[in-house]
Amino acid sequence: MPAVTEPAAGAAGAAGAQPLGEWLSALGSAEPAPGGGAAAAVMASVAAGLVEMVCSISMGKADLAEHEQHLARVREAARGFRLGSLTLADHDAEAFTALLAAYRLPSSSPEEQASRRAEVQAATLRAATVPLEIAGNGAGVARLAAQLPGRSARSVLSDVGVAATCAAAAIDAAAVNVEINLRALTDSAIRVTLSDRLARHLDDADQARVLAAEVRREISG
Repeated sequence: MPAVTEPAAGAAGAAGAQPLGEWLSALGSAEPAPGGGAAAAVMASVAAGLVEMVCSISMGKADLAEHEQHLARVREAARGFRLGSLTLADHDAEAFTALLAAYRLPSSSPEEQASRRAEVQAATLRAATVPLEIAGNGAGVARLAAQLPGRSARSVLSDVGVAATCAAAAIDAAAVNVEINLRALTDSAIRVTLSDRLARHLDDADQARVLAAEVRREISG
């Protein structure tokens, strides 16, 4: 996984730089973006942050010394997903804004109509692929969470379950945004390719829900 840096402080509109309350206020406003796709990305970031936390709390414990390197690898991977998902939240908002702009292009002449169709298709593809990446991040976090039971502190087992639940929610939410844009794509081959990728991520969401259920059974005694 490539190195991921922290978002620049004060980056205008960036989900990773805004206080959470401000970002949620923007989400609840009448502005079209950020919207559902960005919300899915933030949920994936939350899931990743929980995985990081479980690893951080578990590392350094004598009874888990044999898992120290494993926990370090999982934590680093989770950090990448956390930061990457926040970046995707901004990319999703940008993609939706670009799609709206494409639909507003002039279409008076045949030339303008052809140009508008091409721009709309390009923007729609981007609006579908960004949430697909978000679903992929959620799937990655789900797989990381599955590597923690038995290798991390029991005191934070419930947080593993919450991470899995959040990861599944992020995948499901992102899927909605993928699917609404897929139907507008005219290239059937691209639709099939993206649908197949999404199906694999949805399988990971199912596995994450299984993990969360197992954790709930374990902690309920």
